[in-house]
Amino acid sequence: MAEPKYTVAIIGGGRLGQHYAEVYQTLPNTELVAIAEYNPERRKAVGERFGVKALYQDAAAMYREIAPDIAAVVLPGKHIKEAVIASAQAGVKGVSTDKPIGACLADVDEMIDVCAERGVVFAGGNLKRASTDIQDAGRWLRAGDYGELRGASVHGWAGEISGGGCQAIAVLRLFADAEVTEVVAWGTPEEALKSDCDENLIIHGHFRLSNGLICPVFGTTTPSRGIDVWTDDALVRWNWAPVEIYQGFDSAGARIKVERAFTPEEYPRYSYLGTSIQSFLDVVSNGGALWISGHDLRQSLEVAIAAKYSALWGSVPLKLPLEDRSLTLYPRPYRWLGGDHSGRPQTYEEALVHPLFPKYKG
Repeated sequence: MAEPKYTVAIIGGGRLGQHYAEVYQTLPNTELVAIAEYNPERRKAVGERFGVKALYQDAAAMYREIAPDIAAVVLPGKHIKEAVIASAQAGVKGVSTDKPIGACLADVDEMIDVCAERGVVFAGGNLKRASTDIQDAGRWLRAGDYGELRGASVHGWAGEISGGGCQAIAVLRLFADAEVTEVVAWGTPEEALKSDCDENLIIHGHFRLSNGLICPVFGTTTPSRGIDVWTDDALVRWNWAPVEIYQGFDSAGARIKVERAFTPEEYPRYSYLGTSIQSFLDVVSNGGALWISGHDLRQSLEVAIAAKYSALWGSVPLKLPLEDRSLTLYPRPYRWLGGDHSGRPQTYEEALVHPLFPKYKG
């Protein structure tokens, strides 16, 4: 039986939205049929670049005329909730969005609930957790290939814990096969801790995991930068580079790095966005577990919010899920408001080439 071909709409035609459009145009089982973008110059540029004639100012205008199978919401955080809910109500088979998924937990809860009620697959997007090496390592750990997990740690959790920091939490939850159930945190500098925004916020502390482990969190630089998990004789390390595995010890007692083949990426140019989208489409077709889900994005945001308020309130232990769903944590303006409203606008000419690979035409 031939694989189904899904129609796709991109909601948000900025830099990352263009990256999504390029991936969807490359995959053999998708057809990019519409783009919603509020900036008229950029809307014209991305339409020309991707050969899409169905161009709209926003999701509401698009859904009055077209109902795609897949909607990719690639908007600044302030506008994600409205577009995700509009997509679910329009009857799409699946909708995805990106980090940070929002600022307020109640808003994210509503997105997840609406998608669940309507049977819409709700996926996350451009997160390292979808890399094949990270997925392989998580699967090997869950299978017990390296023995029982004895510990975990987070390194360099700073800067934007609700944005880039959610990458670390997503990988931690995968490697540990556990949820964060309690957070105790210390935050610096004071002005960042007292701000509504998490820009420049450095968090130290520890997480209690549902498997009983206590996970130390280092906000400042250590020899590692990412996630470590270990068993009696093995260490699995994600350091914002391909996963490293150490197993056994040499005569001096140092860990021995071992090589194990990871599943190659089918579209290496697109890295983890490509694998994330492939996982999303597979689940829309066949069911199963997403490599990145809306739930994953919510869990990362909730941990970040708990860490900020634990530190702000005097390093009090906060249990998860948080009872107060009105708590908020805003990312820096570029993530929350978009480049046009935070000093990083994109010109018409820039939108005609890929923002990450400018030598390639669209």
